[in-house]
Amino acid sequence: MDDIWEVYAVKYGEHVNRKRRDDFIFTDDHDGPHPLDYFVWVLKNGDRAIVVDTGFDAAEGNRRGRPILRDPADAIAAVGVEAATVDTVIVTHLHFDHAGGLDRYPNAKFHLQTAEMAYATGPCMCHGVLRQVFTVDHVCEMVRKVYSGRVIFHEGDGMVAPGVTVHAIGGHSRGLQAVRVKTAAGWLCLASDASHFYENFLTGNPFVIVVDMEDLLKGFDIIQTLASARSLVIPGHDPLVKQHFPAIGTSNFVWRLDKGPSKPFDW
Repeated sequence: MDDIWEVYAVKYGEHVNRKRRDDFIFTDDHDGPHPLDYFVWVLKNGDRAIVVDTGFDAAEGNRRGRPILRDPADAIAAVGVEAATVDTVIVTHLHFDHAGGLDRYPNAKFHLQTAEMAYATGPCMCHGVLRQVFTVDHVCEMVRKVYSGRVIFHEGDGMVAPGVTVHAIGGHSRGLQAVRVKTAAGWLCLASDASHFYENFLTGNPFVIVVDMEDLLKGFDIIQTLASARSLVIPGHDPLVKQHFPAIGTSNFVWRLDKGPSKPFDW
């Protein structure tokens, strides 16, 4: 069917020296290890590819003390996609680890929530604690895309392609959006940072970066209603994704999501 998509998670980096206190607002085991992974996602339907988020490059990673394992725009070649040929990129939000490679997609149009653009360029950025997860060069690059007519804004829910929709969530960032994809296994939800980890939405325990707690908590319910099953909710940074979904070929950094988990979940 024309609206059935393949979905791939492509890992480009990791942050291994983290504790639970770095990832959860509420935790008794403050010093327990809790690494996170950095992903971009690729949707494929025949000859067409849609990229979800653009990651960050080596310079950004070094500046933030988070060196990457591979350039995300190069890594998507592992699933047969060249960044220069991609015509559609969905940016879930403008934080540094999701919008750091916009310039690597010279022929793409970018799907973004209006609220995210307003937030990243508005008075909230006068506060250092709010702007620390943004990089001004990334935001300015998106502004350039706006001025060149290459941004498609959504105000709430919207269609990107048959079988691919975006859904406003907020919470973690003002204009965060999740992506719903029709797959052979059913509707899959790329939650991005609406839920960094499975534990966030399964237990209601928020990640530490929050702009609106009410929206974030409502988002835990929304992402589950967008998916045909909880096992098809894909969190944005959880290393457990790699355990439950099959790796592609001999690569050690690409996992296929659209056929569902290969290892049952023990909720």
